[in-house]
Amino acid sequence: MGSTEIKVADYEKDLGMYVDTSISHSRQCGEAIKKANRMLGYISRCVQFKSREDAVTTVLHTVLSHLEQQGSYAQLLFIDFSSAFNTILPHTLVTKLSDIGLPHSTCRWIKDFLSDRTQRVRVGPYYSTPISMSTGSPQGCVLSPLLYTLYTHDCIPAHRSNNIVKFADDTTVVGLISGGDESAYRDEVEKLTAWCSNNNLLLNTVKTKELIVDFRKKAENIQPFIINGDCVEKVSDSRFLGVTISEDLTWGTHTSEVVKKTQKRLYFLRVLRKNYIPEKLLVSFYRCTVESIMVYCLCAWFSSCTVAQRKELHRIIKVAQRIVGCPLPSLEELHSSCCLRNAKKKISGPITPRQTFQIHKN
Repeated sequence: MGSTEIKVADYEKDLGMYVDTSISHSRQCGEAIKKANRMLGYISRCVQFKSREDAVTTVLHTVLSHLEQQGSYAQLLFIDFSSAFNTILPHTLVTKLSDIGLPHSTCRWIKDFLSDRTQRVRVGPYYSTPISMSTGSPQGCVLSPLLYTLYTHDCIPAHRSNNIVKFADDTTVVGLISGGDESAYRDEVEKLTAWCSNNNLLLNTVKTKELIVDFRKKAENIQPFIINGDCVEKVSDSRFLGVTISEDLTWGTHTSEVVKKTQKRLYFLRVLRKNYIPEKLLVSFYRCTVESIMVYCLCAWFSSCTVAQRKELHRIIKVAQRIVGCPLPSLEELHSSCCLRNAKKKISGPITPRQTFQIHKN
């Protein structure tokens, strides 16, 4: 900001200093996340991902690899928290930040930022009485996801047969069951429930769902899970980070949802065509509103789709081509480019403790 030739008022300079300070603390929080992940990566099976696609593909790979063992199955518990960002305790957060080596000045800055925040509600021209808040992190704040990630970095599995997958405030427990022994998985969930109580996080048992992936010929009746006195609902499919995962690991439900959503967007594409919008803008609109839905986490599910499911998806592209009036990339081309782009990111990015690369010589 100092290199600009535009003269600004003193209060704008003060604002710039405040923004610079915020960015500096945000960077320090980011470094703290990397440090926490490095420490925990060696001793746990808890993973914090940078993208939803990484999280989905990792869960699918973990489950499918385990199911190759005879007599095994997997239980996925999709946990829902009630207002996760609003329940952060500043003093608990600061203690955790100090433990992972964040500077004392940054810890005090964060505590001051989260404490004694004045809020009020506006309905039309009317305002409610202001109240002071000292719990939680402001919604929409850039720091909130970072602070929540650091707040929950010590939520780690106690058993090697379990994984805890975290992406922002979405948490999933993956229990890999062998020989019908669920004791480790059930103990894991009990410990997670206790951890949530100690850290002021509220488990929403109504929205928490359990998905069981069991390909055994003689599957046994699995007892329902009880959390805080409430029975967790077993479902045949569940939405995980925007992708619908079914108990048989097929993609019929997910592709149907994608087709239904994209068909609605094609209506607006037709309206634009009738109003003589240029072809270039039509293609841009298609890529932003239709193609973006189809390529979401494409690397995780497209290669496992059936021929019938692919035909449904291709039909959407063909209809869009007739509307736009020019060729559009096929799903196979989009899938290849997505996989290549992800591979380049993995290779060029920093290697974490949970990433290993092996080269096999012929």
